Amino acid sequence: MNKQLQHATFAGGCFWCMVEPFDERPGIESIVSGYTGGHTENPTYMEVITETTGHKEAVQITFDPDIFPYERLVELFWQQIDPTDAGGQFADRGESYTTAIYYHNEQQKLIAEESKKRMEDSGLFKNPIVTEILPAETFYPAEEKHQDYYKKNKFHYKRYKKGSGRAGFIKDHWSYKKNQDELKKQLTDIQYKVTQENGTERPFMNEYHDHEDEGIYVDIVSKEPLFSSTDKYDAGCGWPSFTKPIEKQQVDEEMDTTHGMIRTEVRSSKADSHLGHVFDDGPKDQGGMRYCINSAALEFVPKEEMEDRGYGYLTYLFK
Repeated sequence: MNKQLQHATFAGGCFWCMVEPFDERPGIESIVSGYTGGHTENPTYMEVITETTGHKEAVQITFDPDIFPYERLVELFWQQIDPTDAGGQFADRGESYTTAIYYHNEQQKLIAEESKKRMEDSGLFKNPIVTEILPAETFYPAEEKHQDYYKKNKFHYKRYKKGSGRAGFIKDHWSYKKNQDELKKQLTDIQYKVTQENGTERPFMNEYHDHEDEGIYVDIVSKEPLFSSTDKYDAGCGWPSFTKPIEKQQVDEEMDTTHGMIRTEVRSSKADSHLGHVFDDGPKDQGGMRYCINSAALEFVPKEEMEDRGYGYLTYLFK
């Protein structure tokens, strides 16, 4: 393994649901579903879920800490689980479905313990946090059919994630809580119309259509980072255009049949703000996509202010 790359290992219940949240993010090299923490060598799936092997279902992530810090991995991990459940996760019960963070070095251990302490102090959960923080042990990859399950079996995966209760739990505990009255006070009229009422601002008469400074563009509502100036280009359409979001998980794409057209709407995943639309007429050498975004949905954070404003982990974009 490249000296710069590290491993992170998390047990979060069914490993089918622990790949998608981390997959295809910058700095994530690979994610393997498997088993760890037990005493049986090379266990099978059926042995783990039906016998006393001591193993938990887990994922092992290979990542570049300079691009995707371990702190962010741990933060994402908490947002996929119920850390107060000592008997399993959601519909899946038993030891093999219990949660744990397996650290690979002392720095990871310290980060995980501090993160758990913040979680305990946050008051987000009424019951005690029972997720264990343990030293990493031998990791056994699961059978091939379990690898990238969310891609191979998209329909069943979505039904399972919803039916098990995991999807609802994540939404209830981690979605951005919007107060429309407060938003009306915080946002300008055009910002509110665009983000909350699916409006569109006038082309060429908006703040960022010809903006060329280096930095990132965040959701005007939640401040979630969405796009980078490194992916911005002049599409000649009159709105800010980007070849891709910083991370695909930060935006949701939905079919839009309004105004007698069939288009793909782009919304921010955290605050569910309407951002604009995406088209397939972008630069071919950069993926061919054009994210056509309303300036009113965005706030620009200059490169030199990113560290102070909590976006330091994204400065790799400009190196």
